[in-house]
Amino acid sequence: MAVRVQCAVRERCEVGESPVWEQQDGTLLYVDITGQRVSRWNAATNQIQSVTTEYYVGCVAPRNSGGYVIAEGIRFAALDWELQTTTPITQPAEEKSTNRFNDGKVDPAGRFFAGTMGLEVRPAELELKQGSLYTLFPDHSVIRHFGQVDLSNGLDWSPDYRIFYYIDSLAYTVDAFDYDLETGKICNRRLVYRMQEGEGIPDGMCVDREGKLYVACYNGGRVLCIDPHTGTRLHTVKLPVEKTTSCCFGGQDFSELYVTSAYKGMDQDALLRQPEAGCIFKVTGLGVKGIPPNSFAG
Repeated sequence: MAVRVQCAVRERCEVGESPVWEQQDGTLLYVDITGQRVSRWNAATNQIQSVTTEYYVGCVAPRNSGGYVIAEGIRFAALDWELQTTTPITQPAEEKSTNRFNDGKVDPAGRFFAGTMGLEVRPAELELKQGSLYTLFPDHSVIRHFGQVDLSNGLDWSPDYRIFYYIDSLAYTVDAFDYDLETGKICNRRLVYRMQEGEGIPDGMCVDREGKLYVACYNGGRVLCIDPHTGTRLHTVKLPVEKTTSCCFGGQDFSELYVTSAYKGMDQDALLRQPEAGCIFKVTGLGVKGIPPNSFAG
């Protein structure tokens, strides 16, 4: 079966991000960061429901207790989907109030990892070394793993949960850490992949069941499949839009790759050339399957 790319969600996001497949409902959960909304797209009915957030919302994840957990502005919050309300959980001690949360994901023990970034002066141009990586634990305590991050972005775990993968976008690298599932601690940072010329900026990321990485490339119009053990690019999926932002596996058997995108910062000519910018795409025929997402245990 040949690889096929099609536009699945035609409602455009300024900055679409954080796609999560909800198997029980057959829905794709995602955020529009600067559009300040969390949305759910139903694959069967093609209907979209959205809830507005108070601040820029970097990422979203399901909660075991119902609803969702989000990282918005510089706080973690609970989102009640039925009531369409957000309730603050806690706020890490970020040094700058102009910082904001960006990408995040839940580990197999139900902890919510999310990172921050500095103030965006212009699209993809921001105050450097202002970000940090945090974990929100189920008891609502927070730890800071490290700072000096330019733009905290994609993250995921190996299928055996022994390795944590992480992207600081403006370092143009994908890194790996040893991961302790029992404690949630990370250590021994090392390089997995360095972006090559023309590939764009590494953004959101996910892992398939074989442990391969899929990295969405902002300003690159592609998703790279990387073997983290050899540090080599195995293949590239080209998208009809330039600002690809993140990806996740979904569909009934997790064999479909969903890719979010953005249109913020594009001029009129670019939008005419890329009318689907900001939409979400479905990639089929990859011949691999993804790992179901985890839910926050708090």
